[in-house]
Amino acid sequence: MKNISSRRVFLQTSAISAFIMGLKSNAVSSNNFEMETKLTFLFQGDSITDGNRGRNTDPNHIMGHGYAYGVASRIGADFPEAGFTFYNRGISGNRIPDLQKRWKEETLDLKPDVLSLLIGINDVNALIRKPEEAPNLEQFEIGYRDLLDQCKQNNPNILFVLGIPFVYAIKGRKDNWDIWQKETNARAEVIKKIAEEYDAVLIDYPSMFEKAFKNAPDEYWVWDGIHPTVFGHELMAREWIKAVSKRLKFLKKYQY
Repeated sequence: MKNISSRRVFLQTSAISAFIMGLKSNAVSSNNFEMETKLTFLFQGDSITDGNRGRNTDPNHIMGHGYAYGVASRIGADFPEAGFTFYNRGISGNRIPDLQKRWKEETLDLKPDVLSLLIGINDVNALIRKPEEAPNLEQFEIGYRDLLDQCKQNNPNILFVLGIPFVYAIKGRKDNWDIWQKETNARAEVIKKIAEEYDAVLIDYPSMFEKAFKNAPDEYWVWDGIHPTVFGHELMAREWIKAVSKRLKFLKKYQY
């Protein structure tokens, strides 16, 4: 009986040890999160991210009404025990230089674990309206890298989620379309390169919208060539979660 009892204790102890080791193996490794708690998600960018968000602490409006809201509302509702924090700091009309001016207060000081960045279309707009004053492609890349480098210095394990900007020949965008298309595509290539170098999640919004255009007119998804409709924002939220689930494993529960 004594041998049997000792063996039972040994097996129980071994099982507990194995369980603990399993938990350790699922812990955060670099910036691949299995099920981390207390993560801070920050969405940065221009009007597409802004989504007419509130500028105070009113929790009913702080995430705006765009894709950032769609992402935060899902994850926050489905993982309330995780204690996640979500911020939206997109500002309509912003370009890379604008982000650089406010980066410390509205990004670094918020200490994000996950930084989602969608920027570039206003940099192209500036090039069309005032080409003599607008930063060129090289300056765009230098500025973009500067933003990410500052974040890396603050948090070496930060996860970057970089969105590819998009534009379509709808309404006012039909004017100067060749420039819109060429310059937006050029910035897309820069962001693809940066995403690979910085081990970031890359979200290919242009490819996503091209697929959607097969099911409904372009204006159904992106009403003016730049700003998504309610339906377009919903697609963006789904695409964001699908892409980021490759790194934040707990998001695998969503089947998009």
